[in-house]
Amino acid sequence: SVNVSAHQLMAADFAASVEAILIGTGTDPTQVTLEVTESVFLHDVDRVMDMLKDLRRLGVKLAIDDFGTGYSSLSYLKRLPVDVLKIDRAFIADLDRDQTSRLIVRAIVQPAHDLGMVVVAEGVESAEQVALLGCDSFQGY
Repeated sequence: SVNVSAHQLMAADFAASVEAILIGTGTDPTQVTLEVTESVFLHDVDRVMDMLKDLRRLGVKLAIDDFGTGYSSLSYLKRLPVDVLKIDRAFIADLDRDQTSRLIVRAIVQPAHDLGMVVVAEGVESAEQVALLGCDSFQGY
């Protein structure tokens, strides 16, 4: 997985650069996940969507990182050509003590799964959190 900044993603030649790197290194694109934060959608949404589609055509996987902390919109989930949704640790930290956090996480996980996305919970630090999440993967802090 490679983090991609909004600035990088919005560069006109970004997809071509990624393609050149994949070819130059002989890397199988299906083994690469590019992670962008949801803040990229504060920019030109149509341009971001086009860029994500261009990257997807290369065969790489796409992930939305830190979902839930910024300009979150569940409506983006149906439009985004992404494979992985990473729920920000802000919702995970008090999951075992806060009913609201559990409800929000559930409201994110189920639609993402229904749309065929892999869901990753960030900042998981306890067995109790794992038991409450229902995610596909977990990432510690």
